[in-house]
Amino acid sequence: MKMNNNPINWYPGHMNKAKRLIKEKINLIDIVVEVIDARMPYSSKIRDIDNTIGNKKRIMIMSKKDLCDYNETKKWINYYEEKGYIVLCMNIEKEFNKKLFISKIKDVMEDINLKRKAKGLKERKARLLVIGIPNVGKSTLINRLVGKKVVNVGNKPGVTKSLDWIRIDNYVELLDTPGILWPKFEEKSVAFNLASLTAIKEEVLPIYDVVVYILKTLEKYYPEILEKRYGITCVSEDIVETLDNIGKRRGCLSRGGIVDYEKVYGIILNDIKTGIVKGITFDRYEEC
Repeated sequence: MKMNNNPINWYPGHMNKAKRLIKEKINLIDIVVEVIDARMPYSSKIRDIDNTIGNKKRIMIMSKKDLCDYNETKKWINYYEEKGYIVLCMNIEKEFNKKLFISKIKDVMEDINLKRKAKGLKERKARLLVIGIPNVGKSTLINRLVGKKVVNVGNKPGVTKSLDWIRIDNYVELLDTPGILWPKFEEKSVAFNLASLTAIKEEVLPIYDVVVYILKTLEKYYPEILEKRYGITCVSEDIVETLDNIGKRRGCLSRGGIVDYEKVYGIILNDIKTGIVKGITFDRYEEC
């Protein structure tokens, strides 16, 4: 069996609408906060967003720090900082530092308000636009900022559907947006990283292809995880043999001792989705 090489398109109507609405409201925005996944700092960066947000000040939140290979992710932090981003890498769910985040907002707004004052304009509160691809932690970030659940959170893409203003405090308000992707994935590795790390729905790519990609990526970068979690030291040229070995080890057997491949796929995908397999960064700075 071989990986599907057909063109990969993924662009639901609400994403197109969200981009249009963002463009309409961008003049109201002071700072764009983009949330990306620390396990795929290249693949989860919105490709064509510059055409929509222009030259607005930017803060980048790399979420899921607890799940990434920080030594690899740090190379991307340096890369984005060199491009002028303020980068904060964190576990939003459990270790969110609101004070640090707000201090960065105030630093940026101080510069903005000095320019407003020079033009004879009054200082104003910070207006943030929060963007990101699906399922990177935007809603969790907003809930942490507000201090309570104000937007729905899910471990699958496509939870947020509309643009909504949310007041954080007397100093900050933000515009929440749906997860946004770009119309076509030109790089297959990007598409498979997004599918492997649950940023696009499972049905967009064949599950078999995604699972094979995960196993081969672990073999290439994290063979110790492959051996410890799945009991194999390499991915065989005959992928079915590898899946059989994992299925037998994990008890994915149907009547007659036949390996149930759907169960094997489910285990591997769930290990990534739930963070059982962690300490991984699929985007390599040297290869992008």
